[in-house]
Amino acid sequence: MQRRHLLAAGSATLALPAFGLEFAAPRAPVAMRASTDRIIDIAVGIRPFRAQGPRIEAQRLHGKTVVHHYGHGGSGWSLSWGSAQRALALLQASGVKPGQHIAVIGCGAIGLTTARTAQQAGYKVRLYAKDRPPRVHSSAATGLWTPDSRIVTEEHASEAWTADWEATARASFKVHQSYLGLPSGPVEWHDGYVVGDEGFDQHLPSYAANGSEPDYPELSSRIADLRPQGKELTADEHPFRKPHVRRFTQLVFNIPAYQRLLLDDFARDGGELVQREFREPRDLARLPERVVVNCMGDGARKLLNDASMTPVRGQTARLIPQPEVDYALIYRGHNLVVLPRRDGLLVAAMGENDFGSDDLRPDRAQSEAAVQRLATLF
Repeated sequence: MQRRHLLAAGSATLALPAFGLEFAAPRAPVAMRASTDRIIDIAVGIRPFRAQGPRIEAQRLHGKTVVHHYGHGGSGWSLSWGSAQRALALLQASGVKPGQHIAVIGCGAIGLTTARTAQQAGYKVRLYAKDRPPRVHSSAATGLWTPDSRIVTEEHASEAWTADWEATARASFKVHQSYLGLPSGPVEWHDGYVVGDEGFDQHLPSYAANGSEPDYPELSSRIADLRPQGKELTADEHPFRKPHVRRFTQLVFNIPAYQRLLLDDFARDGGELVQREFREPRDLARLPERVVVNCMGDGARKLLNDASMTPVRGQTARLIPQPEVDYALIYRGHNLVVLPRRDGLLVAAMGENDFGSDDLRPDRAQSEAAVQRLATLF
C-alpha cells in the first residue's frame, strides 16, 4: 500500500506521496581474467622501513638547515600529506619564513607531497631528484591506503608515538579526500573482498612468528571510524570458490595519475625540478638553498649511512586493464592482494626474502605464481 504524508505550508496542507527507498544491491563481481600471459609489467621498489618509525627531525649539517623526512615503510603514500605537515612545522619552528627558497630532495610520494605542502604554505620550492616518476620507488607501490603498513615495531609504538601517528593518518586522509572526483581518478573508493580458506575468527601467524620480520603493533583500531564497516557474506552472496568471504570498502590510489597531477600542480605553482644525484652528505653543501628537506626514502640510508633503516623489497605486477572489474581482492593467508587500478589489475605478493633486501631485479616467477593463485578463486 502506498503511504502518504502531510506537509503543512501556512494554512494549506499538501498530500505528497512518500516512497520507501532501498539501497541498491551490490553488483556481482566480474571475474578477473587471471592468466600469466596478461602480465604487461612487473615493477620493483624498496620500502624504507625504520623500526622507530619515520625520521622527522631538523639538523644543522654542512651549514644548512636540514629537515629529515624519510623512513615511512609501506605507508608512504598513505601518510604522505599528514607527514608533510609535520615536516613543515619543523621548518617553521626552525625560523624558516614563508617566501624563502627551500630545496626538497626526492621525487617519490613523500617528496612530491612535501613540495606541494611547502608551496601551499608560501615557500618557493626547488625539487631535486635522481629520477622522476615513474622511475622512483613509490611508482611500484600497491596503491592501497595502508597507514599502518610496516611503519613501526611493537617495542617503539609508545602511546605518545601512536597518538602522533593517528593525527598524521587523519590529516593525510583528509587531504586525500580532496582529490576524489577528479577526471584522472587519482584517488577513488572501491569495494573489495577478503577471501579465506578458514573463518575470520582464526588468527593468522604474524610476521614475527616465523622470524622473517619484527612484530608490528595493532594500530588500525585507532582510525576505525575512517573505514566503513565490512560484512561477512554467505555462500549465495559471492561467486568465489572459497567458503569464507568478507566485503569491505577501501581507498585506492591510481598512482600514475596521482604522480602526474602532483607534478603538474608543482610546476603550475612555480616549482622547479632539477635532476641531480647525491652521492655523499657534502653534496648538500653545494646546493644554493640554505634550507633542505631530505625526502630520499631508501636513498637516505645510503647517503647518510643510516643504520636504523632496513630496505624491504616490494614487487607488483600489472595485468591488462579490465575496466569492468571495480573491486579489490585479498586472499587471506595466501600472500595475495589485487587492486582495480586504471593502469591495470595490480597484483602484489611478498617474496620470502624481501625483508632486508634492496634487490631491484624483477622476479617473474614470483608474479606468475601470484596470478596463478588468483585464478583459483574464480
